[in-house]
Amino acid sequence: MGTLKSFSHRKTENYKMGFKLNITLLFVLLLWASDAEAQAAVFDVTKYGARPDGMTDISQALLTAWKAACNSTTASTILIPTGTYMLGPVKLEGLCKAPLKLQVQGTVKAPADPAKFKGFDGWLTINRLNQFTMSGGGIFDAQGEVAWKQNDCAKTGKCNSLPTSFRFNFISNSIITDITSLDSKLFHVNVIGCNNLTFQHVNVTAPDESLNTDGIHIGRSNGVYIIDSLIGTGDDCVSLGDGSKQVKVSNVTCGPGHGMSVGSLGRYPKEDDVVGFSVINCTFTNTDNGVRIKTWPASYAGVASDLHFENLIMNNVGNPILIDQEYCPYNQCTKSKPSQVKLSKVSFKNIRGTCKTPLAVKLACSSGFPCQGVEIGDINLTYNGKGTVKAEVSNVKPKVTGKMIPALP
Repeated sequence: MGTLKSFSHRKTENYKMGFKLNITLLFVLLLWASDAEAQAAVFDVTKYGARPDGMTDISQALLTAWKAACNSTTASTILIPTGTYMLGPVKLEGLCKAPLKLQVQGTVKAPADPAKFKGFDGWLTINRLNQFTMSGGGIFDAQGEVAWKQNDCAKTGKCNSLPTSFRFNFISNSIITDITSLDSKLFHVNVIGCNNLTFQHVNVTAPDESLNTDGIHIGRSNGVYIIDSLIGTGDDCVSLGDGSKQVKVSNVTCGPGHGMSVGSLGRYPKEDDVVGFSVINCTFTNTDNGVRIKTWPASYAGVASDLHFENLIMNNVGNPILIDQEYCPYNQCTKSKPSQVKLSKVSFKNIRGTCKTPLAVKLACSSGFPCQGVEIGDINLTYNGKGTVKAEVSNVKPKVTGKMIPALP
């Protein structure tokens, strides 16, 4: 009996040991599988033929890596590692089967010659994604200097003949972070049809003389957030087109450039309303304007409301606070008829600093549709030159709360 018990005991212990070994082996196999899956989920463009020599076009390598990652049923990363790469115009298409990340660690250069973009309105176009991340600390150098010299927009009024660096179309629940856009040929970033899209720690850089190089332009999108970023360019740091809703800009340094703008609005028929725009805790340095709302005279009907500008610093800014409902660039419109864009629920609060023109505040609303619900207060702006800082107001009766320097007439 003792021998039988001993045998039974050893059998049980062996079974337990075997069970433990099987569990351990299974765990190791699962770890290996997990590691293999993690490795398989990174699609490095250099594995698809991309060369970091700054000359070989990596467009096909990126498209191939993108297609493989987009078809993956697990979260995947497309990697552009350190080095310098040449990239022609590409369109990266969704919808993808799982969350996708484009991690750019290197410097990516566009062809300098605008002729290389014939048939393309963008350099890097990304369409129809959900849960997308673009990050990595990389630099996208559009080499735009040649294009700026060819920009005849001031003569023709047509400013879309050159490619935008980034086009984000119909992107949802996504973030663009730790990316630099350098010397775009036209707009740096164009956002259309997006929902819940965040730009954070984004660096946009181009010289003051780079025509029509808006930093981030937004249209027909809901919930776009631009935070903790540096934007200096040759046009608006941030601009809103029609249909923009619930756009928030905070802790952004703007300059050089034309400031941050709503509009221009009213140039085209059937424009969607702009509702909900806030610019908070931002700094403007050596910009032509600070915060402005611009609509065309003799315009089509439109609405812009719930627009708020608060806690702003102006350093040598041309027009720190501006509503311009007679916006007429290049004299390609008529001012004989008033703007039909209705502005309401607008506020300017706690804005301080210096301006490089004596006109610090200009609220020029439409004579046909005077602005409604405008509040302004706690303004302290001084003129860097000789003379007295001043304000101009037309077709609006703003509610003043707090001190006003300059005082409203």
